[in-house]
Amino acid sequence: MQALSTTNYHFNGQTAFYKGKVRDVYTIDNKWLVMVVTDRVSAFDVVLPRAIPFKGAVLNQIAAYFMQATSQIVPNWIVSVPDEQVTIGIPCQPLKVEMVIRGYLSGHAWREYRSGKRVICGEKLPEGLKESDPLPSPIITPTTKASHGHDQDISKDEIIKQGIVSKEIYEQAEHYTHQLYKKGTEMAAERGLILVDTKYEFGLHDGKVYLIDEIHTPDSSRYFYADGYEERQQKGLAQKQLSKEFLRQWLIENNFQGLPGQTVPEMTDEVVQMVSERYIELYEHITGKKFNKVEPANIEQRIFDNINKALLQLSSR
Repeated sequence: MQALSTTNYHFNGQTAFYKGKVRDVYTIDNKWLVMVVTDRVSAFDVVLPRAIPFKGAVLNQIAAYFMQATSQIVPNWIVSVPDEQVTIGIPCQPLKVEMVIRGYLSGHAWREYRSGKRVICGEKLPEGLKESDPLPSPIITPTTKASHGHDQDISKDEIIKQGIVSKEIYEQAEHYTHQLYKKGTEMAAERGLILVDTKYEFGLHDGKVYLIDEIHTPDSSRYFYADGYEERQQKGLAQKQLSKEFLRQWLIENNFQGLPGQTVPEMTDEVVQMVSERYIELYEHITGKKFNKVEPANIEQRIFDNINKALLQLSSR
């Protein structure tokens, strides 16, 4: 199976290029952002050595699906989705914080709570909670965006005090975060899922707050299956997750957590196929749509042609 591990395009009017862990982003005439979601996969802040077929298409299409579903809540950066692995939108100046919202005690928040902390990012948590318990109400635990390594927890008060984001802009993003999570929770429930936690990124365009990047994907969110949730909690069992957690677990079982001196385990064809199939399963369960698993003859050329066609249409507006 083909997979898109990297791109090296040159478009007319191209003014900048940025390569992230997963996305290759081209700026055109300082007017459009062309985001190519590659099939690269990262875990523990490390890009793994093999790309995963269809993974980029899964993430891009899930994000587009939820962006469209939430466009009445907050304006977003998307202008068009000309290819299953491409989104074109307007450039925004990203806020230097990520808005993480949690409805349940899981992941990083649970690890902090288990260690004895009862205040996380300025949010007080009650005593007596167990892993995966619902919180009294959803809390926002923002992080500062790190150029390298892990993002850092921070409170709303500190963000405003340090001038990272103004009070007015932060509170607007805070309001949008709660509204988006509410909508995401409702959509997840329709699919028999619980949206445990997720993160949103916002940016400014002409002084206005826009939702950017991805939304409600398995790379940015954690889902539990609603069926059996209560029983598992009562018995103290781990919840069945629909997220990228399966990949992290495979790495942990093979002695890799991104720590110094550790080596990424060999990703055999069988492992790559397993990861690919799990991502497709995620897409179908989250959206309720059948994934169109078409093996392209030349991914790079298809994407290049589709981007050029879309840019031509945008230039004629």
